[in-house]
Amino acid sequence: MIIRSKAPFRLGLAGGGTDVSPYSDQYGGAVLNATVNLFAFASIVPRTDGKIKLLAANLNQALHFEQTESLPIDGHLDLQKGVYNRIVRQFNTGPLSFELTTQMDVPSGSGLGTSSTLVVAILGAFVEWLKLPLGDYDIAQLAFSIEREDLNMAGGKQDQYAATFGGINFIEFNADNSVIVNPLRIKKEWINELQMNLVLFYTKTSRESAKIIEIQANNVSTKQVKPVQAMHLLKEQAFGMKEALMRGDFSLIGELLDSSWQEKKKMATGISNTMIDEIYDCAKQAGALGGKISGAGGGGFMIFFVDDHKRHALLQCLNQFQGEVWNFSICEEGLTTWTIDA
Repeated sequence: MIIRSKAPFRLGLAGGGTDVSPYSDQYGGAVLNATVNLFAFASIVPRTDGKIKLLAANLNQALHFEQTESLPIDGHLDLQKGVYNRIVRQFNTGPLSFELTTQMDVPSGSGLGTSSTLVVAILGAFVEWLKLPLGDYDIAQLAFSIEREDLNMAGGKQDQYAATFGGINFIEFNADNSVIVNPLRIKKEWINELQMNLVLFYTKTSRESAKIIEIQANNVSTKQVKPVQAMHLLKEQAFGMKEALMRGDFSLIGELLDSSWQEKKKMATGISNTMIDEIYDCAKQAGALGGKISGAGGGGFMIFFVDDHKRHALLQCLNQFQGEVWNFSICEEGLTTWTIDA
């Protein structure tokens, strides 16, 4: 028997950063994101020999343990260990024996919510294997709790919900810690047009999002005026982006991406840098209406919104840099799990 799962990565279109504590706790946050056909995968093969094997294919890492109720959190495959430890502790399963293999379609630290999406995929495989009574909200919240509380990893709340639910969602993070996922029913032709107008560019650089997020959180805690005002505007722009998508107002989508990027850079140092600014400026000169760095910033993927007749000019501009344009399509399905006979 092999238990498998996959969860989609997401593109943040508006409001990113307002889902991060303490801003979301004090003011409430709102984001709009869309999942794409790039995935994190997890496979579990149950064992009967009292052993645990963790294999991360992307990292070419493998760890072996004797069957135990708690694996050591020591900087090596901690996401995999953290999910296992919480499953055993919360659901009283006792020690389990298995082989867990994970892999991702994108590099770690690339800004598409890699860590959180991988946690959702791993968690989904355990839910499928053990038949745990968890719905979508339960899985997303548990994934968030594992990352932020058990593993003390800095970050926001949107990625876990995007990966679990899938599709294009407007997600609200209330000050009382509740989360509301609002799936947007957008005309199919408008989704197709959105895909035609979006360009996903990998800068071939990674970043440690935790440092940027810690600066951002500290700016809110110490009530720094410019960063907090920027987050207020980003939240407003998330509502504006929802309206633009629902109406098919594509020129406004480009404008909102551009203005959101200008505000996002005010949230914390390190979100942009000389390389990112050069790429963005070149893209605007080539005809992009707007764009942004994906995720916390500092590197990884960038997205641009461009009229189709100017797409070629944008691609020529991006070819000047050392990155790579990635093909993608918007994916409507979220976390998916299944079991096959070995």
